[in-house]
Amino acid sequence: MRFSTPVFSRRAMAAAVASTLVLGYGMAPALAATPKDTLVVAFAFDDIITMDPAEAFEISAGEVMGNTYDRLLRLDLSDPTKLLGDIAKSWTVSADGKTYNFELKPGLKFASGNPLTAEDVAFSLQRAVLLDKGPAFILTQFGFSKDNVKEKIKQTGPLSLTLETDKAYAPSFFFNCLTANVAAVVDKKLLLSKVVAGDLGYAWLKTNYAGSGPMKLREWRANEVVALERNENYYGDKPPMARVIYRHVKESATQRLLLEKGDADIARNLSPQDLAALAGNKDIKMVSAPKGTVYYISLNQKNPNLAKPEVREALKWLVDYAAIGDTLIKNIGIIDQNFMAQGLLGASNTSPYKLDVDKAKALLVKAGLPNGFKVTIDMRTVQPVQGITEAFQQTAKRAGIDIEIIPGDGKQVLTKYRARTHDMYIGQWGADYWDPNTNATFVQNTDNSDDAKAKPLAWRNAWMVPELNKMADAAVLERDTGKRKKMYEEMQAEFRKTSPFIMLYQQTEVAAVRSNVDGVKIGPTSDTDYMFKISKR
Repeated sequence: MRFSTPVFSRRAMAAAVASTLVLGYGMAPALAATPKDTLVVAFAFDDIITMDPAEAFEISAGEVMGNTYDRLLRLDLSDPTKLLGDIAKSWTVSADGKTYNFELKPGLKFASGNPLTAEDVAFSLQRAVLLDKGPAFILTQFGFSKDNVKEKIKQTGPLSLTLETDKAYAPSFFFNCLTANVAAVVDKKLLLSKVVAGDLGYAWLKTNYAGSGPMKLREWRANEVVALERNENYYGDKPPMARVIYRHVKESATQRLLLEKGDADIARNLSPQDLAALAGNKDIKMVSAPKGTVYYISLNQKNPNLAKPEVREALKWLVDYAAIGDTLIKNIGIIDQNFMAQGLLGASNTSPYKLDVDKAKALLVKAGLPNGFKVTIDMRTVQPVQGITEAFQQTAKRAGIDIEIIPGDGKQVLTKYRARTHDMYIGQWGADYWDPNTNATFVQNTDNSDDAKAKPLAWRNAWMVPELNKMADAAVLERDTGKRKKMYEEMQAEFRKTSPFIMLYQQTEVAAVRSNVDGVKIGPTSDTDYMFKISKR
């Protein structure tokens, strides 16, 4: 099953992009060059659903949040195991490990011009809990609830606030969670002026902006453009670029063409083939780094065939990992059969599976399915996901499993997956914060009902193992780093054997960059790809 854009459309698309830049943003036409004060990024971002940091939970939206919103703390990109104060001047934890105190930097302002105080920070965290959207669990896992959040998170002075957790968690875990997008600080005064029927500004913020970060959101048109502008009220060094424009371009060949012609400054989703083709181009340079993003195929346990342990294992033997590693993800990923990305505490290098059709067939016989079965897989139509899905479809067919591919854009596929109405799904999970618990979502599920409050990845696939839940809960309370590391290694060993997840690879993010562009650095999480630090010559 193949889906492609005709070759003739590539130049048309490039022309359309250039035309939009000129007409839509009032820029004078340039000959094979973007405006000096504007960074143009070719990027596939059809997964964006909202621009509200209390709800945004997609990888592309995460990057926008990281460039437009401040939070108390940020990762130190030179060493992600360390934290830097963003708007926090200082922070401490009480002797009993349950009360966290923060003092803010003075003189902060939102892009609107409104002053940023501890009242805004407390409101932002409270709002995320009260709205209770997808990423709220990052905060509610510390005992914050709709009933108690205004007591547990409160302003204690114009520039000070306290957060009181229900247990003495590992402090590094708690602090790292506050770097997540759900902890971004929003403009209370502005949002309250936009409230409709007590929604805390939710309807308005889905497509608007209320932050204080280095860039501010000017416009988002789904599957077309995201336009950011320099925030002149930002407390730190002002971004070199007056604006950053993301153009939604899904096809690698089109991104490459835009980059070569100078119509884009950075291309973000190039295939191994297009990266290789650019290797000798003196006008293009490559920037790459391991990403805390893992790709996987998941098996919904509501499907009776996929719920059979032998079928789950058989499918893990029906992926040609070696071929995928040598071709489809060459230089953009590393085969990894674990849920913990390399670089996180407790990551494992054990990868026991390889393509073995005979072993898979024997397991299917044991499962009572000697002739195989039919099943569907939901797939976002971007590379290398599409190529991997098609390769899996072919190898599974050799064992009698007939896979129908259901294509869609990122928003369509994610919405279906989050409702757990899929059979199989192929996608990615990016670390929300730099702590191993961010990936415990693969094993945590305390309520498997359809109306469960928490809906981690294990829930999305109707998989619940109480023992793994207990291990994950214990790991966030363990303050001894060595013991905590061993806990995650043990979780992954069990996960590899019995889970309904076929872990494929960890992403190596590669950005192809015009030679006159400086300061491009890829962070470990989606919200640490900082466009606001980039300059052009």
